Amino acid sequence: MVLSGLKKYFHDITALVAMADDGGSTGELRDEMGVLPPGDVRQCLVALAHSPKVRDLFNFRFDSGSFKGHSFGNLFLTALEKMTGDFREGVKLATEVLQVVGQVEPMTLDKSTPVIRNGKKIVRGQRNIEDTAFVKSRPQIWLEPNPTANPNALEAIAQADLIVIAPGSLYTSLGVDLIIPGVGEALARAKAKKVYICNLVTKPGETDGFTVEDFADELERMAGTHFLDCVVYNQNQPARELLKRYAEDGEKPVKASAAKTKKPHYKVRGGDLLSSTIWKNPSKNDDLATKRTLIRHDPDCVAQQIRKLVK
Repeated sequence: MVLSGLKKYFHDITALVAMADDGGSTGELRDEMGVLPPGDVRQCLVALAHSPKVRDLFNFRFDSGSFKGHSFGNLFLTALEKMTGDFREGVKLATEVLQVVGQVEPMTLDKSTPVIRNGKKIVRGQRNIEDTAFVKSRPQIWLEPNPTANPNALEAIAQADLIVIAPGSLYTSLGVDLIIPGVGEALARAKAKKVYICNLVTKPGETDGFTVEDFADELERMAGTHFLDCVVYNQNQPARELLKRYAEDGEKPVKASAAKTKKPHYKVRGGDLLSSTIWKNPSKNDDLATKRTLIRHDPDCVAQQIRKLVK
């Protein structure tokens, strides 16, 4: 979402992608083929792709046969990794095929699994963590085995003029990047302005009652350092019918704290970030994904907010 908006206004974009996904097509390919998870990389490539038809091709998902549930893009990236013997080289070739506006870099080239301590219980794996109701709202999280950061990703952070932390699952999409050794330090040292686009709704059992500041503080806790300069959040309420549908699952809009933030190193800025159109899921068999994306960010609105911050 963020990438598809930024590519209209910024050049030389590098997307740094989490490598902890273990569900669906990605999880099956990871387990059966021994490859790094291609799903999130595919989505970033598609967001930055020049040709709409090629984007549709990479997102095409088979609905029958032995490939049922797999997207063409995931299979393509798996084939490239097997052919080249190097996931990063495979991604590079994919950027050429897709005529990508920018670059896509995995945060690590190591295979690792996210783990949390939930009370006295240890939970392993992205999907298992996402299905777990946290005993404490600030869980301990780590990766097994502890990975090494991709040097290209650290270099991109060091050379950036602007760093955007995208909205996403707080622990299994964002946290798994920030806890990689060296990433927090790289963000703290970076001269770029660092902006976090906060989630629109809370996740039941994980971020219940979280404010905008809570999300930002958790990012910095996991990174082990204060690195944010600005946090942007949505201040426009979704339609009442949509709020009711989300509330049935315990998901509520994320709001800024009523009290002024106690973190003087970053600013909190509100804006109208909501999309006014209903997203149509290309997969007819995934009603859950369709419901979860009724309330979503508008790529252009987010990009415009970011442009204001760098002018």
